[in-house]
Amino acid sequence: MTTTSRMPWALLLAAAATLMVTMGARQTTGLFVAPIHESTGVGIAAISFALAVGQFTWGAVQPVFGAIADKRGSTGVLVLGAVLLAVGLALTPWMKSQWGLMFTLGLLTAAGAGAGSFSILIGATAQQMAPEKRSFAAGFINAGGSMGQFVFAPLVQMMISVAGWATAMYGLALASLVAIPLAWPLRRRPAVASDAAATAVASEISLGGQLRIALRDRSYWMLHLGFFTCGVHIAFLVTHLPGEIALCGLPASVSAASIALIGLFNVAGSLAAGALGQRYRMKWILAVMYASRALMIAIYLVSPPTPLTFYVFAAALGFTWLATVPPTAGLVGKLFGPRYLGTLFGLTLLSHQLGGFFGAWLGGVVMERFGDYSLMWYGDMALALLAAAANLPIREAAPRLKLATA
Repeated sequence: MTTTSRMPWALLLAAAATLMVTMGARQTTGLFVAPIHESTGVGIAAISFALAVGQFTWGAVQPVFGAIADKRGSTGVLVLGAVLLAVGLALTPWMKSQWGLMFTLGLLTAAGAGAGSFSILIGATAQQMAPEKRSFAAGFINAGGSMGQFVFAPLVQMMISVAGWATAMYGLALASLVAIPLAWPLRRRPAVASDAAATAVASEISLGGQLRIALRDRSYWMLHLGFFTCGVHIAFLVTHLPGEIALCGLPASVSAASIALIGLFNVAGSLAAGALGQRYRMKWILAVMYASRALMIAIYLVSPPTPLTFYVFAAALGFTWLATVPPTAGLVGKLFGPRYLGTLFGLTLLSHQLGGFFGAWLGGVVMERFGDYSLMWYGDMALALLAAAANLPIREAAPRLKLATA
């Protein structure tokens, strides 16, 4: 067995644990919307806008940090991200206005989480792995982020209930510093995986040249379109699902349990997407996942507003939640090779977070204007079908099922 066929578990575990911390802190912010509103008097729409800015910032920094990591290694980027995340969270309880929340939650916290997120972590591991292992690796790392959501959501809600939202923010700030020692195993090493022709070309091309090639590729733009709509779904739900549950007269514990269930079931979804990507065309996997979201929302809308309904909805939706990341990252690597994966996948994440901006912001606007989220749910269904259709014309060869063992 060659070194390229071995799975670098230390690398994968460090990357998954880092994403567990950064995503655990980031994906529980919806639990703070009501407490911040009640404590500061800042409106729901204003808080939603601050979080929407955070959605955009998280995406905008990833191609930048991804390019730095591609050129200089990921360790410094990850350490900086942990510090920014901790500082942003620790300062948030001191902010009593929309502008203050935009600075902490919209800029500092989001930039820190972005520096320790998908594009940097998947890019750092892809160059150390054989091509046939990358889809599984992306799914494994992504599962770490989902586990963070599962673990952090009930803990954060418990801290808010027992000690107040400010103490919960300070606790998250301390927890985010755990990502600093996890950066060491992810330091740059000599690449051990040799890809096919794409890698050979990528090793001789500049970052600017690779970007020009990617931006002229229709398949790359179709990935962006699908991921944009995914961002609308994710940001709307992570920000406003607690508000939807409160409208139904259910306690905050149902919100925390629902967010945790989304994370738990996305662990299975991420691992399944990573494994399936080794056997089937990833564009088909993405199309099925997006189309299934429209069906799930339709079923939810005609179901009674009980805790069981939200738990089932959260579990079903969680299976596809961020399970779109492994096949999307896998397609970028398949199209252009792993050399600049951090940058190219970072740009697709920017599209995702442009959608995230609108999902988080418009959810608050719709709620304040109409008193419920009905328009957002119908819009989500339409966008899910659009995302499914956008993936169909993507250029992708069938995967090689026979893995190298020599």
